[in-house]
Amino acid sequence: MPASEARAEDLAARLSALGLTTRVKQHASYMSVEAEVPETLPDASWREVLEVLTGADRFGLLASSSTGRVLWATVRKAAGHQR
Repeated sequence: MPASEARAEDLAARLSALGLTTRVKQHASYMSVEAEVPETLPDASWREVLEVLTGADRFGLLASSSTGRVLWATVRKAAGHQR
């Protein structure tokens, strides 16, 4: 398993352990992890989520009335591991 895939799977597993529903997607030059964030996520959990996200290359939060809140994180693939 390429390192980027392992990192993305680790991020997803850690976010899942915090009670978030996650999805891992493969892209040409990066792996992405998305997690649905419930409206009732406690403040202490937010701190834990942010700690997990420090393992990503980039991360952010999308919030809309139609899709709710979705965290995203990306992990760059090494040049030799692109699919």
